[in-house]
Amino acid sequence: MTQVSVSIGSNIDRERHIRSCLDILDATFDELVVSRVYESEPVGFEDGRNFFNLVAVFHSDWSVGALQAWCKRIEHDHGRRKGSPKFSPRTLDIDLLTVGDLVGEHDGVMLPRDEILYHAFVLLPLAELLPDTPHPEDGRTYAELWSEFEAGDQRLWPVEFDWKPNTAR
Repeated sequence: MTQVSVSIGSNIDRERHIRSCLDILDATFDELVVSRVYESEPVGFEDGRNFFNLVAVFHSDWSVGALQAWCKRIEHDHGRRKGSPKFSPRTLDIDLLTVGDLVGEHDGVMLPRDEILYHAFVLLPLAELLPDTPHPEDGRTYAELWSEFEAGDQRLWPVEFDWKPNTAR
């Protein structure tokens, strides 16, 4: 089984879509661990509602292509439509960040996702969950990357968010 990390975000009916995504992840994959949920101002949007963002880590033996297809299907099931503008409100956004220590293009997906190094709403929750894990390409740990990160105008803050995994498996 390979460790997989994904970023999850929503700025439309945020609580409902994030909880639903976590329920589906928990029902599908083993050993799900999630970061705190952070509220962040939209990055790249001229006008938009704040996002809820977090990172989830789990183990899977699925291929990168199967994981990517699963993420896109869950987004679609939550009302996200293919071809919507890049900087538009999102019911749900799930992005593969890492799949083990894979680097480069795999099944049409570039790994690790470059957003790790550029967006506070991805790096901070990842550093929270996997502080001592090295970035597959950069080599520095996520804690080191976060300590050296210059957030600039990327404001984010933790929010209260109650979600309990299903323990009746």
